[in-house]
Amino acid sequence: MYDITIIGAGVIGCAIARELSKYNLKILQLEKSDDVSNGASKANSGIVHGGYATKYGTLKGKLAFKGSRLYKKLNEELNFGYKKTGALVLGFDEKDEENIKKLYENGLKNGVNESEMEIIYKDKILELEPNISKKVKVALLAEDVGIASPYEMTIALAENAVKNGVELKLENEVKDIIEYVDYYVVITNKETYNTKYIINAAGVYSDKISSMVGINNFFIKPRKGQYIIFHKGYGEIISRVIFQTPTEKSKGILVTPTYHGNLMIGPNTEEIVEKEDMSTDVEALKYIIHTAKKSVPDIDLRKVLTSFSGIRPTPSTGDFIIEESKKGFINVAGIESPGLTSSPAIAEMVINILEKSGIKLVKKTDFDPYRPPIIIKKDLTYKEVNKMLNINSPDQIICRCELVSKKEIIDALNRGIPIKSIDAIKRRTRAGMGFCQGEFCGPRVRKVIAETLKIPEDEVPQRGKGSGIIPKKVNLNYFKNLGI
Repeated sequence: MYDITIIGAGVIGCAIARELSKYNLKILQLEKSDDVSNGASKANSGIVHGGYATKYGTLKGKLAFKGSRLYKKLNEELNFGYKKTGALVLGFDEKDEENIKKLYENGLKNGVNESEMEIIYKDKILELEPNISKKVKVALLAEDVGIASPYEMTIALAENAVKNGVELKLENEVKDIIEYVDYYVVITNKETYNTKYIINAAGVYSDKISSMVGINNFFIKPRKGQYIIFHKGYGEIISRVIFQTPTEKSKGILVTPTYHGNLMIGPNTEEIVEKEDMSTDVEALKYIIHTAKKSVPDIDLRKVLTSFSGIRPTPSTGDFIIEESKKGFINVAGIESPGLTSSPAIAEMVINILEKSGIKLVKKTDFDPYRPPIIIKKDLTYKEVNKMLNINSPDQIICRCELVSKKEIIDALNRGIPIKSIDAIKRRTRAGMGFCQGEFCGPRVRKVIAETLKIPEDEVPQRGKGSGIIPKKVNLNYFKNLGI
């Protein structure tokens, strides 16, 4: 009998699992895919939003502000990659300026300090960010915005939770839940589990899980957002996250550096029917490029690496759903943007709900909050890299674009989460995220995985469902043919 079973291993489920692992409880975490962070958590903007962005008085607004303040310490403990960059919300006309003033007032209501926000105008904007469009008139400068690596954060949370006693079961899709007087039976495609409490953090499928216990007071509308990512290093053309003045439906197309120095633009917003439709399409990418150039006109399309998409679990209620919906069943549903930002605060809120429900929370004396990084920064010359490509040593370079060593791949495979795909290694080490997009290192990564796990190479899968349609070798003719 488990004390608590968490359904879902995205950033929300893993943040909750890690927070619960601080207590003397028997915890199970179930995930239907073959790795953590395989849903929205691996395919989003990675923005740690400022307190100005989310409407005052909503649960989103409260938790996003609180969550953003927890990132510095969390990253110091888990080493997933986070830094505060600040952001500019750009305005191009009087209507934008009016909306920017409303954002400023909203931020103050949410608790943002006046020293962290300022409305600035053209000369100062261009002084801070010379590559911004000369047509800009006004902007909100928000210093409390940051960037993180979302999949690395989710993986780090999961690794630390497992290290502290959480049982993580991958490829366990929940098929049904049977309710008894003081416990639940969770039936998956593989096993049956008894548990006193259930925490539903199933993302786009949270409405389906909720309906298994007769709770049908909300539904999830999947919304797809597509992105384009550029070469590592090209993120230096801007130093902050660049937003456009938001609308009711979207925060607009952003232009942002990533934590590892790429440039990223997107996302668009489109309602879809299929909850796992991770495709990208030409018309959406054209829209993203054209709209991003409104903010930063001289984006060099020759530096494009690939495109990808992610699905957002948009709730019918218009706000996060975090509650004990019936005794022992806690819904943590509809966690769309700013879910990544809010995730540490959501985990703390769930702890409070459990405590009020009557579960006994006794803190462990041996909880270890620390998770060492996998990615080790290296300063190597071209000649040094070439020498290290075929050496018989753990320091052998496997991925020459991202300077990933054999030692780092072996480390990633031995952290308590049973992974074996090239895609899983890519998210943990960045092997395959460079210029060649895995053409060189893919077979080498497969060989290291097979040797480490003592399995045949043909049992190492390449990747999960992909979404990129931009060719690996990009040139301007590709975009000219699209009419861009």
